[in-house]
Amino acid sequence: MTENNKETQAELKERLTDEEYAVTQNAATERPFSGKYDDWWDDGIFVDVVDGTPLFSSTDKYDAGCGWPSFTRPIDDHNLVEEADYKLLRERTEVRSKNADSHLGHVFDDGPTDQGGLRYCINSAALRFVPKADMEAEGYGKYLQLFDN
Repeated sequence: MTENNKETQAELKERLTDEEYAVTQNAATERPFSGKYDDWWDDGIFVDVVDGTPLFSSTDKYDAGCGWPSFTRPIDDHNLVEEADYKLLRERTEVRSKNADSHLGHVFDDGPTDQGGLRYCINSAALRFVPKADMEAEGYGKYLQLFDN
């Protein structure tokens, strides 16, 4: 690790899978319906695969039919950065993690209207799932309140 406690690109390339590295560091996109979390419905949270920042909760996940995990909202807006993306010749809004600057995916305004209308379309390769049962032990205990309803 470097002095500011961030991994170097070489260290990230060593630790992440090729796909995780390509997605988070080079803004690649996994093939639709190929990611491990597209059809994943266990209770827990999804954290940034690079630095473990909590990003999304299973309570906000839904099946958008698009081939990538979709969420109606992040756990905390402050953990994300949105940037204009014109790579496909039309404007989209890229979603990146604030701390690690990982490319996560995109946000669209075609989500469930009764839940705010947003669809966070996120690459599985940018995420690590922490099961509800393991959240306390992994230091995410304060997010257990997301499951109190």
